[in-house]
Amino acid sequence: MQLSLATYKLPLKHTFRISRESITHQDILIVSLSKDGHTGFGEATANSYYNASVGQMTAEIEAQRDTICSYQFEYPEAFHAFLKELPISNFSRCALDIAAHDLYGKIKGEPLYSLWGTDPSQYPLTNYTIGIDSIENMVAKMKEKPWPLYKIKLGTADDVAIVRELRKHTDSVFRIDANGAWSAKETISNAPVLKELGVEFLEQPLAAGDWEGMEKVMHYSVLPVIADESCIVETDVERCALHYHGINIKLVKCGGLTPALRMIKRGKELGLKVMVGCMTESTVGISAVAQLLPQLDYVDMDGAMLLAEDIAHGVSIASSGKVIFPEKPGTGVTLLS
Repeated sequence: MQLSLATYKLPLKHTFRISRESITHQDILIVSLSKDGHTGFGEATANSYYNASVGQMTAEIEAQRDTICSYQFEYPEAFHAFLKELPISNFSRCALDIAAHDLYGKIKGEPLYSLWGTDPSQYPLTNYTIGIDSIENMVAKMKEKPWPLYKIKLGTADDVAIVRELRKHTDSVFRIDANGAWSAKETISNAPVLKELGVEFLEQPLAAGDWEGMEKVMHYSVLPVIADESCIVETDVERCALHYHGINIKLVKCGGLTPALRMIKRGKELGLKVMVGCMTESTVGISAVAQLLPQLDYVDMDGAMLLAEDIAHGVSIASSGKVIFPEKPGTGVTLLS
């Protein structure tokens, strides 16, 4: 195989703030894997919470360049097993794994969802995320992007008041993501009010390691709770089943599509609701997430919609929320020149 790397600093439409940080740009790494005249594209985003930088990912992949390029590629799953033996992070592994799946689909001449035997005619609607801001600005963002389903980022001293005010301006369903900023007591207390305000579920209300607190929340919260920061890799799924009603899988956290597919399967076996989220990826990463849609209960794939600039064509989302799959194999991605 041939391997190439490219880095980008993509501006966001608006400053994106959650409970622990704010960003105005998203740094990304694009990996290209080529074989027999076909090229697959994969993506990983930088993320300070997980100590993942574009520079670090680039350096660790470059250190393994000869090993990766000499690999006799046939199947993405075998390639991922090979990558697991290399001293690279899951973020780097994700970009390589997505590129391998895209390459495989292009070699086979079919979209990934088709190769997996799934039907994309039915799928969950993605939410559109509203980051923490002044109430005035949060309302303005909703009016700028009318959408039937919003994820509201919280983690302030006035969270319930924010939701109460936002509800005056839309009938859309709300999902709440506190990114671990609440306590168990706060979560249990907030849940009845938020349910009355049309909230569907709470995502990662408590810090990732607060399993004791989550046990209380599971017993007393009137709203379902979905794990995000608590569900990183495959081995987390079973523990989350005892403390959450569902899991939010991120490709960069778990290491790509290969482990994500296994996590989806195991989550369903354990009776969990299964969601796949994003990290403000470009259309490269979002198109990979889209291949999983027929297997999901919930999805958060609004990353490319939050960008002021994109770098690729691929799966897109219409203003109605309809997902448009290109008539192309793999993930359907082509990079913009």
